[in-house]
Amino acid sequence: MLLPPVDRPMRQMIDWTMMSKPMYMPQFTLDDYENVYADRHRLQDVVAKWAKAKPDSPAILSADGNRAVTWSEFDRDTTALAGELLRMGFAKGDFLVTMLPMTVDHVLLEYGCFKIGVIVAPLDLRLSAAEVIRALEILRPRGFAGLGVKAPFDFRELCRAVKAQCEWIEHFIVADSDEAIPGTQTFAAIAERANRSGTATLAEIAAGVTEDDGALVIFTTGSTGSPKPALLSHRNITVQNMCLCGTFFGGDCGPRTLVNLPPSHVGGQTEAMMSTLFGGGTAVLLEIFDASRSLRAVSQHRLEILGQIPVMFNLEWMLKEYERHDLSSLKFAAYGGNAVSRPFVDQLAAMSPVIGTGLGLTETAGFCTYIQADAAGREMILAGLGMDMPIYPCTIRQPMRADGNAGDELTSGEIGHVCFSGPQTFLGYVNDAAATAKTISRDGFLYTGDLGFKDAAGLHLSGREKWVIKSLGYQIFPGDVEAHICSLEEKVANCVVVGVAHEVVSEAVVAVVEKKPAVELSHKELDRHARSLASYMRPRHWILLSPGQMPLNRVGKPDYLRVQEMARREIAALRARGAWDSGYLKSGQEQGSGADEE
Repeated sequence: MLLPPVDRPMRQMIDWTMMSKPMYMPQFTLDDYENVYADRHRLQDVVAKWAKAKPDSPAILSADGNRAVTWSEFDRDTTALAGELLRMGFAKGDFLVTMLPMTVDHVLLEYGCFKIGVIVAPLDLRLSAAEVIRALEILRPRGFAGLGVKAPFDFRELCRAVKAQCEWIEHFIVADSDEAIPGTQTFAAIAERANRSGTATLAEIAAGVTEDDGALVIFTTGSTGSPKPALLSHRNITVQNMCLCGTFFGGDCGPRTLVNLPPSHVGGQTEAMMSTLFGGGTAVLLEIFDASRSLRAVSQHRLEILGQIPVMFNLEWMLKEYERHDLSSLKFAAYGGNAVSRPFVDQLAAMSPVIGTGLGLTETAGFCTYIQADAAGREMILAGLGMDMPIYPCTIRQPMRADGNAGDELTSGEIGHVCFSGPQTFLGYVNDAAATAKTISRDGFLYTGDLGFKDAAGLHLSGREKWVIKSLGYQIFPGDVEAHICSLEEKVANCVVVGVAHEVVSEAVVAVVEKKPAVELSHKELDRHARSLASYMRPRHWILLSPGQMPLNRVGKPDYLRVQEMARREIAALRARGAWDSGYLKSGQEQGSGADEE
């Protein structure tokens, strides 16, 4: 199925010329949410609204075009599934863990759960059996849904391991399988029963689900520790949907969006898909990211919105056939998750007339600051992470007090803890009160774990609190050093800066640098480049990596834990040779030299 031609009343059309001005941003307030958007506070309310307003328009569509669901079908089918889930014994507050790609059936299953208060927890398809079982032990779900045997996946071994160690799971659901797996039931069988049965008890049950109830668990990516299950309410998500859809997607004009991020990530779930649905648009689902198929989907379905992490854009731009794809339908492209270079922004601005980014967090259900510009104003995109919203204000604060209350607010330009307060703050980490208390203060401020400052241009990050390097009495923000090293744009593909223990200065700076393909880069050249940094910020040691060797986590961000371990191992070898703790001031401070020249 192809999407029909765009035919919208002029009063619904977004003024993209106005939108393309640097830093333009609507200001969404709590009053807007409570009054203008009062009919969309629960995820199922969004479906009900558009099923009534535009029943025959497509809500979700598979990227290959072989499966489409209209808004009326979306509402009807998820209501039927909700009723069947009730008959299976699922109840409000139960968890259903899924390990599925971004398919139409997966979305229908999720929304069936939302209607009766069952909390969905999608897991990354690449997790090991041990990681899956850890997640299941935390959540103790009533059901677990996976793929079964479907190339290139074969979940039989995982299913056996889960059954052996998670005896409390009552229902094993196989969404799609070429072979029957004993002890499981198929999604197709559940859907068939749902369509045959009535939903007489559903209205009463569904009415008991409130906007403050949990809807979705997204595990944090674990770049700075073990992944934690962040519980998001309907209200958390729909407030973010209102802000993101209204700022980036054009509001209630029915945006057409490619959804090619995984369902285990807020980028795929709450940002790209749910924000599109919030505006009555069409979410085009690509089950697993593929650069070529992503571009074909944009061209085939004349998609308007594209949101990805930088590595996904880079893979698309590297395709030999990139220039042959017709991307003229794109109106807005956003990136998130990583800092980017000027060439990246230039390429993105050539791809779409309006581009944007902001700070997005699992614990805030997605974006919480916003910045956008057209090609002429694209320098603004490099200036920071944009502005917050009145409904969810950002403040820079002192550390959380010992009594659990938030620290004092700092003034403009002062570096401190980046905090938010308001209805996007998640409900907490499931079954981890201690971690929740370290993240949400008693007076309701979310401590993001980022350090930064605010000024007239908005929010600027200085680094993660956990990774601040303390050397010679100074605080060194890794992001500042990384940005300087990455300014060698023609040679440096990626960089991570960490601190490693040092007997003289407490911690010393180690830079792990990934080279771009087919370039020469030496320690000496990096040393020369680092001399424009303050002496205490200069890396004491460089670790050079070949293209593609930077350790990444499951969403394509540098994995700081693995990088730090890599640095520690290398420094341990240097220390064993007596080449680390001695002579720091001479080589590291006065000369800024790196160790072990090529």
